[in-house]
Formats: sequence, C-alpha cells, structure tokens
Amino acid sequence: MKLNDLRISTIGGTICSIWASISLGDVLQTVLMAALGTLVSFATSRLLGRYSKRRRP
Repeated sequence: MKLNDLRISTIGGTICSIWASISLGDVLQTVLMAALGTLVSFATSRLLGRYSKRRRP
C-alpha cells in the first residue's frame, strides 16, 4: 500500500464518520444562527456608525 493510498483511505474514513454524526437539524440550526449573527453584527455596526457621526463636532 502506498503512502498516498493510506492518506486517501484515512481522509475518506474521517469524512464518513463525521458525515454519519451530523444531522440535517444541526446543519439548519448552524445556518440560521450564522445568518442571525450576521444580521445582528451588521445592524450593530450601522447603528454605531450613525451614533459616532452625531457625536463628532
């Protein structure tokens, strides 16, 4: 067995074991939380930008 074959086998086994342990619900929850975090971050930066413009003399 070549070293390259061993690496491919190891990577394939790792991917299969991870794939089996992740459910669709976990993926959807992660996507929704990432979207919510993005929206909150964007809104916060916009509000802080407006607030800092008003405070400048």
